Amino acid sequence: MSADGLTDDAIRALLASVRRIALVGASNKPARPSNGVMGFLLRHGYQVVPVNPGLAGQTIHGQRVVASLAEAGPIDMVDVFREASATPTIARQAVAAGARALWLQLGVLNEEAATIARVGGLVFVEDRCPAIEIPRLRIAPVGGRP
Repeated sequence: MSADGLTDDAIRALLASVRRIALVGASNKPARPSNGVMGFLLRHGYQVVPVNPGLAGQTIHGQRVVASLAEAGPIDMVDVFREASATPTIARQAVAAGARALWLQLGVLNEEAATIARVGGLVFVEDRCPAIEIPRLRIAPVGGRP
C-alpha cells in the first residue's frame, strides 16, 4: 500500500468516477510533467481545466487556463503539480470548490493537506500520478473513447 493508504481498487474507482479535473500548476512548456500529464488525461477522455495564475487566459492543449480553483467551475478532482508546502492552501480551496478528490503528484506528500482534504470529505491521493495509475490499473478511457 502506498503513502496515502489507498488500495488499487480505491484508485480504480476514483479514476473511473471522475470526469472533470482541475490541474493546478499547469505548464505550457511541453517538457514539464504537468504538460504531459494534462495531454494524457485529455487523450483519455477527461475534461481538464488548467490552473495557473501566471498563465490565466492563455491556452494549454486547447484548454483555457484559469487563475484559481474558484474559476475552474464544477470539478470532480484536483490534480496538484506544486511543492508540498503549497498543498494545504490548495486542499482548502479544493474543499471550498466542491471537489470530490485531491491528488498530489509523485514526490508530493503533506500531512496537513491530507487532514484538510479528508476532514472536508475528499478522497486524498498522494505520491502518485494518474498517467501512471490509469495504464497500470487498465482503466478504460472516459466515455469509451479509444
